[in-house]
This record gives sequence, structure tokens and C-alpha cells, in this order.
Amino acid sequence: MSTLLEDIRGWFRPVDDGEDVTLAPYADHLGSASPHAFVVEDEEGICKLITMTLATMGVEAESFHAAQAAVAALDKRLPAIIFLDVALENSDAIDVIRGLGERGYGGIVQLMSGSNVELLEDVRRVGARHGLNMRPPLSKPFRAEAIRHIISAAQLAETPLIVVGLDEALAKGWLELWYQPKINLRDETLAGAEGLIRCHHPVHGILPPASFLPGATESSHSALTEHVIATALRDWDELAEAGLHLHTAVNTSIGALANLQLPALIREHRTKSADWPGLILEITESEVVKDVALMHEIATQLRIYGITFAIDDFGEGFSSFARLRDVPFVELKLDRSFVKGSGSDTHNAGICQTIINLAHNFGALAVAEGLETAADLEAVQRMGCDIGQGYFLARPMPKASFVTFMQQRVLQEHAS
Repeated sequence: MSTLLEDIRGWFRPVDDGEDVTLAPYADHLGSASPHAFVVEDEEGICKLITMTLATMGVEAESFHAAQAAVAALDKRLPAIIFLDVALENSDAIDVIRGLGERGYGGIVQLMSGSNVELLEDVRRVGARHGLNMRPPLSKPFRAEAIRHIISAAQLAETPLIVVGLDEALAKGWLELWYQPKINLRDETLAGAEGLIRCHHPVHGILPPASFLPGATESSHSALTEHVIATALRDWDELAEAGLHLHTAVNTSIGALANLQLPALIREHRTKSADWPGLILEITESEVVKDVALMHEIATQLRIYGITFAIDDFGEGFSSFARLRDVPFVELKLDRSFVKGSGSDTHNAGICQTIINLAHNFGALAVAEGLETAADLEAVQRMGCDIGQGYFLARPMPKASFVTFMQQRVLQEHAS
């Protein structure tokens, strides 16, 4: 196992030693502005305690009593941290969590409540399933010192959210695919890469999906899917010329696929090389179960053209296992909320093991995404997981950087 941690992690040098990996997705897009916080709490006294304490630490804060107002404010700026109570004015923490998940929020969510421990933990798990960075709950009552400790430990920074229209980004050619390596956990080799969409704005630089995906129309999402698939197919030739014959994957949705003339798109853009291993389209579990029959029809047709499917974020909805028989898939990707903490949380570890076994029973590969710690990596490897990806192994990189890293790796292997 030391070989995997030392060699593979050494290839890509994903984070500096001591960096808080859980903040890494957000840190990529932070600016130099002073930190900002949201306090979502229906008790005015607690709002004042937190905002006044934050002010003494140079952290500007806005307070909200209801979920709707807090979520709406996210369209103007993304705070570095959100203090979130469970029970709110005519709403609750779950309403806020859903809004944060839809916007791809990458900051810290600090739960706080006088509710019982079991309820707080369940709310935290819901947040984790939405991809949020949920910190251990803060129990009421608490003193200002507890707030100061949280802020000091978090090392906050933030920048207002830059919003760009998806149609504009597509029309002006601002969108590009960044590639995140997928590592074979059995033989410690590069198994492939996932292409992740980014917006390279001429003024604001690299923008995350939260800046251009929320609010986009169905037709815009279809246009994005067409762009992503065509780009991935064309990129393969460039990667192959650099000596990287990789099985790449991209994200899409069943709705977008149903609206596209996929066979014609693939015939137009796919490589003519006999070495092409195909393209994997990742669709979330929640998308798959919307229309299993349609999913089966699309997957069957695309297999003719070398296109296969992976079920992403599996475990979030725990679909009927029997229904999976009707969905051809080559990978089952463990939902990151279960991967996170699997090295120490027996509940998460048990779910991960079940999904890994299920994937193997269906003749598919099990992929653990969202790997952020050595403990979680070691845990899923012990469970027999086939492929891993996450910030602990490597971050998403622009195509040129990805090629450079891999070529350096090849040179290192030859030198040794």
C-alpha cells in the first residue's frame, strides 16, 4: 500500500503537505477578498452573537431567518462558511442543503442546534450526500469562543460568485474539459480519466460549474452535452498522440441524451484508431431510475459505437437492485458521501463494501470517487474496489497539464 501512496500520489502532487483537502475544491476558485459568512438562524439573539463574534475576526456576515432568503442570496455571492440551524422560520436546514447542493457550494457548512445528536447526524449525512463540506455539529448553547475556534481552524477566504450564462459560454468557446486521473487500485496504474467541464472566462479566469450551470434551460444542457461528448472524442486523438491511450469518461443526463442525435454525433467526431477503448458516459443513479426502459434503449444503441455507461453517485437513492439488470453499465461509482470517512466510519464502510460487491456481481468495476484521505483510500482498496479518483490522488487538470504530467511519469519510469 505504501507504493500506491508514495508513487501514485507523487506523480500528481495533488496538494501541499498540511493543506486541508476537504477545502480543496473551493480553494481553486478563491480570490483575495475578505472572508464572508452566512448565518441561517431564526433566533435573533444567536444571529447577533455569531455576527458580532465574526466581526471581531474580520469576517463579514449576513444573517437570514428562512431558507428561501439564504438560498436566494447565493446567487449574489458564495460565503466561505455557513452557520446553519436545523429549524428555521417556515423552513428547515434540509431546504438550505438542497439549495446549496444545486449550486455546487464548496465552502463549509457548520450545523448548529439544540436538537438531539441523532437528528443532527442525520442532517449532516443529508448534506454530505449533496456533496457539501459538512463540519461536526455545534450543540447549543455555545459561547463566542466556540465560533472563534471554528473560524481559526477553517482558514477562510472567499470571493463573490461570478455568474455566466451557459449559452454565452458555449457560443464564445469558453468551455473546456479538465481531466482527473482514475487510478487502478489493484496494479497501481493509470486506469483512465474523467473529463470535467470548466469555464475559462477571459476576465474572471477559471470558473466552476456553479457559475454557469444553475438556471440553464433544458436545451442549453443538451447543447452542453453535445459539446462535452464531441470534445472528449476529439481530445482522445490528442492524448493518444502523446502516448496516452486512455479510457475517458464524461458526465451527462438521460434527458440530454434523449434530445440528441447521438449516433451521428459519435460517427462525426470519434477517432478512426483501432486502439480507441471507447467513451464512458456517467449518469447519476437518480437520473437512471427516472426511465429505466429509455436508459436501456439508449445504452444498447450506443454500445454499437463503443459508448458505455457508468452509474454515478450510486448509493444516494439505493435504487431497487433488481432494476439494475435492465441497465447495461461498466462502472458503478460509489457516492462520495459514503466514501468520505469509510476508513473510520463503520456505517459508511459497510455501505461501500455492499456497493463494491454489487458492482462485481453485475460484472462491472467499482469506482470510489471523492477520495480525500489516506485512510479512506486504504479502506476502499482493502474492500476490493477497482478504481479510485479524488483530490488525494490527483486534482482535475487542464488537458495540456494532464499530458505533461503523464509524459513526465513515463520518463520517470524509463529512467528507473
